Amino acid sequence: MITKKQIGSLMVVVLLLAECTPKVVLKTNMNTQYTTEEPVKDNKFIIYQIMVRLFGNQNTTNKHYGTRDENGVGKFNDITDKALSEIKALGTSHVWYTGVIEHATMTDYSAYNIKPDDPDIVKGIAGSPYAIKDYYDVDPDLAVDVKNRMTEFVALIRRTHQHQLKVIIDFVPNHVARTYNSDAKPTGVVDFGTNDDKTKAFSPQNDFYYIPGQPFVVPAGTNAGGEAFTSPLKDNRFDENPAKATGNDVFSATPSLNDWSETIKLNYGVDYQDHRKTYFDPVPPVWEKMRDILVFWAKKDVDGFRCDMAEMVPVEFWNWVIPAVKKVNPNIIFIAEAYNPQEYQKYFTTGQFDFLYDKVGLYDGLKRLIRDEPNGHVKDITYVWSQESRGFSSRMVRFLENHDEERIASAGFAGNPWLAKPAMVVAATLSSGPVMIYFGQEVGEPGKGNEGFGGEDNRTTIFDYWGVPEHQKWMNNGRFDGGGLSENQQNLRAFYQKLLTTVASNRVIREGKFYELAHLPEFSHKQYAYLRFTDKQRVLVIANFDRNQDLNTRIHLPQELLQTLQVSDKKSVIFKNLLTGGSFFITDIQAGIPVHVLPSDAWLLEF
Repeated sequence: MITKKQIGSLMVVVLLLAECTPKVVLKTNMNTQYTTEEPVKDNKFIIYQIMVRLFGNQNTTNKHYGTRDENGVGKFNDITDKALSEIKALGTSHVWYTGVIEHATMTDYSAYNIKPDDPDIVKGIAGSPYAIKDYYDVDPDLAVDVKNRMTEFVALIRRTHQHQLKVIIDFVPNHVARTYNSDAKPTGVVDFGTNDDKTKAFSPQNDFYYIPGQPFVVPAGTNAGGEAFTSPLKDNRFDENPAKATGNDVFSATPSLNDWSETIKLNYGVDYQDHRKTYFDPVPPVWEKMRDILVFWAKKDVDGFRCDMAEMVPVEFWNWVIPAVKKVNPNIIFIAEAYNPQEYQKYFTTGQFDFLYDKVGLYDGLKRLIRDEPNGHVKDITYVWSQESRGFSSRMVRFLENHDEERIASAGFAGNPWLAKPAMVVAATLSSGPVMIYFGQEVGEPGKGNEGFGGEDNRTTIFDYWGVPEHQKWMNNGRFDGGGLSENQQNLRAFYQKLLTTVASNRVIREGKFYELAHLPEFSHKQYAYLRFTDKQRVLVIANFDRNQDLNTRIHLPQELLQTLQVSDKKSVIFKNLLTGGSFFITDIQAGIPVHVLPSDAWLLEF
């Protein structure tokens, strides 16, 4: 996916899996809502996202616009058995390796018969991992032995599987780098655009869109390091005539630097300049080329694809291609990035995706609560489960960080990673669907520093070579034992480990039904509670987003719920806090459950 630096006001990232489960919402009274969503087994994935270029880099130089040799770069081989065992110990089931496929870069690998890229149309020194240069190859930066780079990646897949972890990689279907050139393609494969009729702005048989009669104009501004980066190719010119449309649907020869000017849009048979008229029969050439690429990687034993900007590709393509790939591997999962909640259902049904990122809904609402914004309100959580993801909540991937978003510990987000504790508990337990964290999140990485193209933006760069300081402390010179972490960081990582392993192993959180207890008279708009339950087990989740006030009250479960749970006549009920291990018992559940949740804290009470 393209970072927020590039997508501006675009809003979400999306993932998906399995059939849509029917959900019925019943109003029981003014203060509660209940869903009879049936338990969904095996959807509670715990995804750990790794930016491979950064993960294993031990270099601490962090020079602004530093080169590979100055700032260092992580390798496939740095993700060792020890690293994977520690990732597994967090409760992880899937590792999303970001930036695997070869992309445009300023680093010269011409000695390995890889064509150099023009710095005028590459963002950052390392380059964006979403400006794909060769769909059939892996990033040479990530290999110890560049000539054997694919062998090293396949070994990482095998090593990951040996730790009972599944592998997800990015699939970038909407656009490619302007310098796309596959030197690793299998025999018989024809590169994109080779047979295009460049005199036509649009043709169903073309791979790209063109602006006939106009050469591409390099956008004003700085791509790669300004004057700090020198190259005979850096001359504010790029030989592309006629110009091609950019990845973000700019049909102009003069895109701006804030457009996806380093990429070109692929043509899936949609004429955007003629009222989006479609030409899907016969199947467009791009469809077949992309199917072959997906099958290529499926045969490398990857377990899933996170599909970048899925809504910018016609849903009919997904309907056609996903079943074709699942004939090769029926268990492979497809994760779609999307931004329009009104279209979610279509991408589950027609598109046949498996999972969907939940950013526009839950992420944005939780971020407002974490930041204590004036419009932060727990009603946003209610809206997500009762309306926005109604019927497919168990297929929404919840998260608080990824490569596009601000780091929680950054000055622009929360400043203090502990302020996100109640939000992380909600994100992980609200439904039986997946939850994801981004490497470094569990130790409070703040994303601080002006790395290069991204600037000081509260994020960890995807454009430049860099070391990730707080993550490096956990990495501890490749020992992955957390020896460099402060006590506070050790406690933070212990919280994530306890939460995620509990989520991974607890049947009621993985499969249980949901009953909302928000909007109770005892609660403010910053406090939220709900019950996850099965016939034999119950977990009460209580989140206090208030930074200043304790939640010190009694929670009275509605009578109909007590009867459903078969505890209405119990005289002694034991409650265990799954996060702390502490426990207490009450002699009359009808009198309410006493809770004392500190500011920016959360409880998981099993009873």
